[in-house]
Amino acid sequence: MSLSRRHFLGFSLVGLSLVGLPFSGVAAFRLRSALAIGPSSRIRLGQLELGQSWLTHPSALRRLTREVEKRTSIEVDLTPKTVRLSNSDLHETPILYLAGNREFPMPDKKEIANLRRFLTFGGFLIIDSAEGRSDGAFDASVRQLVETLYPPPSKQLELISQKHVVFKSFYLLKRPMGRLASSSALEGVVRDGRLAIAYVKNDMGGAWSRDDFGNWEFQCQPGGERQREQSFRMGINLIMYALCLDYKSDQVHVDFIMRKRRWQPNDGAEIPEDE
Repeated sequence: MSLSRRHFLGFSLVGLSLVGLPFSGVAAFRLRSALAIGPSSRIRLGQLELGQSWLTHPSALRRLTREVEKRTSIEVDLTPKTVRLSNSDLHETPILYLAGNREFPMPDKKEIANLRRFLTFGGFLIIDSAEGRSDGAFDASVRQLVETLYPPPSKQLELISQKHVVFKSFYLLKRPMGRLASSSALEGVVRDGRLAIAYVKNDMGGAWSRDDFGNWEFQCQPGGERQREQSFRMGINLIMYALCLDYKSDQVHVDFIMRKRRWQPNDGAEIPEDE
C-alpha cells in the first residue's frame, strides 16, 4: 500500500514521540495542522431556516454546490448545513441562503444581533424569492428584515449596478436569472463598500432544483435551458464574490477570460456555442 508524504511525516513524528525522542512544539503544531486538512477545510453553505417556506426547493442548494465544485477551483462541501440565527456556530457557514415564497416572522433581538454580527464580520447573505412577483408577502418580509437589521437612516435595499463586480466575479453577466425572469434587477445591502446582502427575485432555486433521477423539477420561463444556465452562473458568481470580493474589478484579466471562455465582447452574458 502506498504511503503519502503527509502521512509518512505524521507517522514519523508520532514514532519519535513513542520512543522518547523529543520534537519541538512547532513540529507538533505542524503535525496537528497537517492531519486537520480534510473535509472541514471545505466551504460550507448554510440554508437559513426562517419561517415556513425556507425549504421551498430542497435540492436547490445541493445542486448549486455540485456546479460550484465542477466549474471552479473552490473546495465546497456538497451537503449544505441547515442554520438557525440562534446557532452559536453561525460563523462556520460564511455564506447563508434564505429562500421562500411567503411571509416569514421577524427574528427576535438576539437573532437579529447575531445576523448583524455575521454580516459585519464578512458573512454574506443570499436572499432568493420564489414568489414570482416583486411585491408579495415574502418581499415585504425581506424589506422588513433589512430595515430591522439596519434601521434608518442607514441605507436599505438598493439597486446594484450592472457594472458591479458581482456580475463579473466568475462569469460575465448582465442580470440575475432564475426559474423566472420577472425582475432584471439585483438588489442588495452595501456595508463599508462591500455587498453584504444580495436579493434576487427570480427564484434561482427553482432553476437549480433537480430530482435524484437527474430530472429538472421546474421549467424555466420564458428562456428555457439557456435561462437555467444563466441561473447557475449567477449563483456561482454570488459565491465567488462572497469569497473573493472585488478581486475581479481589476480589468487586466478580462481579455484573457473572454478568449478563454469564448465570450463575445458585445454580449457578456452570451453562452459559448459548445454549451
